[in-house]
Amino acid sequence: MSESFDCAKCNESLYGRKYIQTDSGPYCVPCYDNTFANTCAECQQLIGHDSRELFYEDRHFHEGCFRCCRCQRSLADEPFTCQDSELLCNDCYCSAFSSQCSACGETVMPGSRKLEYGGQTWHEHCFLCSGCEQPLGSRSFVPDKGAHYCVPCYENKFAPSCARCSKTLTQGGVTYRDQPWHRECLVCTGCQTPLARQQFTSRDEDPYCVACFGELFAPKCSSCKRPIVGLGGGKYVSFEDRHWHHNCFSCARCSTSLVGQGFVPDGDQVLCQGCFQAGP
Repeated sequence: MSESFDCAKCNESLYGRKYIQTDSGPYCVPCYDNTFANTCAECQQLIGHDSRELFYEDRHFHEGCFRCCRCQRSLADEPFTCQDSELLCNDCYCSAFSSQCSACGETVMPGSRKLEYGGQTWHEHCFLCSGCEQPLGSRSFVPDKGAHYCVPCYENKFAPSCARCSKTLTQGGVTYRDQPWHRECLVCTGCQTPLARQQFTSRDEDPYCVACFGELFAPKCSSCKRPIVGLGGGKYVSFEDRHWHHNCFSCARCSTSLVGQGFVPDGDQVLCQGCFQAGP
């Protein structure tokens, strides 16, 4: 009698049948598949011994079941992404979850270098200055009505220029004669003192501090010989070719103020009517 050669599970003879040998003994093909084969995560059918099996994150798939959940493209030999347990080809993943470049309209691929600003996304090489069209990268930029400028281009295009040095005012500055000036450029024409934080006046469009204007251009008081400067509401009295500060216009003898009063010129002096009538 010949020696028995049976399946380790169903005990049916394996003579003349296809079988698979394991450490625990030989198995007929149906018993082998029922005992050792994995279940496909997609179709829930056994993955037979003669089928190509794919494995991903503790899940097993028939080759034909391992496909994109949206377009059904096979992922067996394609790059893919898993999103919320669903397998997606790169094209479907980018369409569903990636941003579009605001400049070129193409998809910004996952992992690629990108820039985001104001709810928009750009490829790094597409985020360009609207002036010089050079990549902005990590440089500072200024947004303006949907455009983006590097700082030099923005200053050249929009920032005002100083009336004196013609250079761009990037911050601060003062206005004189409806023109912008750097604070350090607005100086007295006479002594070069900065005028930004003090009273000043002008002569022939040139700015002067009060002191220089008084010394150079203001009339001199006939009494104290100091300049008469009308800044700040200063008042003075003029008579013929002579001028006096309000508080200097007084009788040369009794020192009574002559502002608003009658007076009599007496040579280089002015007298009140009383002193004039009293005689020398």
